[in-house]
Amino acid sequence: MDFYAGLDVSLEATNVCVVDGDGKVVREEKLETDPDSTELFLAEWGIHLKRVGLEAFSYSAWLFTALAEKRPPVICIETRHAKAALNAMLNKTDRNDAKRIAQMMRTGWFRAIHVKSEAAQTLRALLVGRKAMLGRVLDMENMIRGLLRPFGQKVGEISVGRFDARVREIIAGKKELEAIVAPLLNARAAMRLQLAKLQRLALTAARSDSAVRRMMTVPGVGALAPLTFRATVDDPTRFRKSINVGAHFGLTPRRYQSGQTDRIGSISKCGDELTRAMLYEAAIAILTGVSKNFKLRLGGLRLARKKGLKRAATAVARALVLLLRKIWTSGTAFRFGAGGKRGRVAAAM
Repeated sequence: MDFYAGLDVSLEATNVCVVDGDGKVVREEKLETDPDSTELFLAEWGIHLKRVGLEAFSYSAWLFTALAEKRPPVICIETRHAKAALNAMLNKTDRNDAKRIAQMMRTGWFRAIHVKSEAAQTLRALLVGRKAMLGRVLDMENMIRGLLRPFGQKVGEISVGRFDARVREIIAGKKELEAIVAPLLNARAAMRLQLAKLQRLALTAARSDSAVRRMMTVPGVGALAPLTFRATVDDPTRFRKSINVGAHFGLTPRRYQSGQTDRIGSISKCGDELTRAMLYEAAIAILTGVSKNFKLRLGGLRLARKKGLKRAATAVARALVLLLRKIWTSGTAFRFGAGGKRGRVAAAM
């Protein structure tokens, strides 16, 4: 007889439930969150486990990878799909969650997700760290600006390199204010230095990846957008169609249809926020920062005249996903067509 296991994973403990083919619970246990403990529990009594399921969250990727190396048939299930099933239970406990996941494994009512490789997760950590550091630097600069306003001092529009000198200039001679602001400027300088290190690491990663270098041949697309796209997708072949990638990043419109009602709303925004933001920034650059015309830009400009820049940028970001995946999977690079009016993907030299 086949057996099915469900794991409800938390930082400290993992609840395990095993059911048979008829859905009867045959074993339950609460274990320390550790791959060795979980694998030993599942293997020590010699049953044939057809499927082992766990819900996706930040900690489960490590557990999934470790268990997969020990060769149990592990499946990581999509969070929203799992939540819908778990919410159907009257009493929500960790033990009941493990039981419900085991039943999902038995019935097949689940949606498996792709667990990223360690290299993709490392690259993702770099990009998230860079974005977080950039946010802290901007917060610090805005705080300094805000502290000076009650004294009638305005920093104004200034380049990054001249910010420190400008602030010290306008507070010169005000000893009490200098004593307050100087440590903040020193902290900003230290954060800027670390941000530059993370930026260099990101650029080095982009230069060392041939797929990212090919994606960067698209006009208006720098290093960060394709690098983020690369880290999030990890394996482009897991999407059967390129159009599915746009939906994966929440760039396709929501639709509600029931009876005589049929509404198409704004984009779903259900995918990765960081990648979606980077694609949107690249789309804005294509529409506003590229002087040479090609098919993707011309289509976006026509839409911008009718619907506005924001909607046009969203449509261009969705089309850019298709183009980047095509470049990635085909081993090709972008180049302008005849006359520079239509861009196309061409064989890389």
